[in-house]
Amino acid sequence: MNAKRGGAAPVTIEQLCAAKEILVSTGSGGVGKTTTAAAIGAQAAVTMGAKVLVLTVDPAKRLANAMGLQSFGNVETRVPKAAFDEIGISPEGELWAAMLDTKQSWDDLIAQHAPDARTRDEILANPLYQNITGKFVQSHDYVAMERLYEIHTSGRYDLIVVDTPPTRNAVDFLDAPERMADFFSSRLLRWIIAPYRSKVVGFASKPFYTVADRILGTQFLQDIAEFFILFQSMYDGFVERASAVKHLLSSPNTSFVVVSTLEAAPAREARYFLELLEDRKLHVGALVLNKVLPEYLLDRPAATLARRLVAESTEISAGLAGVWGDLSYGPRVLEEIGASFTNYQLVAQREAELRGELSGVAGTVASVPYFSDDIADLGGLLNLGERLWR
Repeated sequence: MNAKRGGAAPVTIEQLCAAKEILVSTGSGGVGKTTTAAAIGAQAAVTMGAKVLVLTVDPAKRLANAMGLQSFGNVETRVPKAAFDEIGISPEGELWAAMLDTKQSWDDLIAQHAPDARTRDEILANPLYQNITGKFVQSHDYVAMERLYEIHTSGRYDLIVVDTPPTRNAVDFLDAPERMADFFSSRLLRWIIAPYRSKVVGFASKPFYTVADRILGTQFLQDIAEFFILFQSMYDGFVERASAVKHLLSSPNTSFVVVSTLEAAPAREARYFLELLEDRKLHVGALVLNKVLPEYLLDRPAATLARRLVAESTEISAGLAGVWGDLSYGPRVLEEIGASFTNYQLVAQREAELRGELSGVAGTVASVPYFSDDIADLGGLLNLGERLWR
């Protein structure tokens, strides 16, 4: 990748891709967040000579087909040259994709942080491990951050575009490393494992364990305690990594792209997350607004014409009758056209107001119009990418 880091603040998404190593795409569900992330990654790979990875932590798997892949998982997969050949494109760089596999990522994480092979094997063999890694302390969010950190520090990619879960869950995504570190030092964890570490149950805690033993069974409690005792042996590694991940998110190499439409509910979510990122002093590089109505709807002469179509529908229809023949329905059609334009104009005006309200925090704002067809292939992604670049 030839672009240099640093320098003036990016003013376009293209410049943002050149200046940063990680872009985190976030927004509420259904606003085109996943598609936007893939489009940015594809466009960067095609035009910038960069080796780009699109990493999705959202379980939606439709991204694979759009990128010309049958499927992809925890191991990064390169989008084949044939997929670009089909649309007549010769990319300057490489496009890769990966989708988080929580179980495999946890296994890899245990292998990395375990103090020795015996501890690693005991954790992986623990009867609770299969269930706990899917549910415990927001493991999906935490391991996603671990995976991002591991890939970034490997240096294999010039740019990583991360597609996060919908906005409110993305807060969990941001907080996961710190919550994991807090959990390892929590009073609850010490309370669970203390009797089994010392083999002595204190008088104050005995009623709790007596009831728990009666309900859950001695073996179940012992399995839980043994599991967390083993996990605590990795405390230092987890806390150190949590700090490193937090630093990575706030570093100059990372920026956030907030994706939204200008409908009321998604716009509220976008405002919430923009404010949250600002409060945490995390860099917001761009705001992408999808499905935006065309600007000509705000044109005053066009609005005047629409009002004339309604007010003068009979006269205009009569004037056209000599050219177009029978226009008995002409006035009604003209009225509908004029009224429809006026209604769309009101929506467009509200969109413009919302855009102004949301634009203050982001470094740049990109508006994308409605597409007549769904974006379901690499050509569609690159078409969107070109619009984002402009």
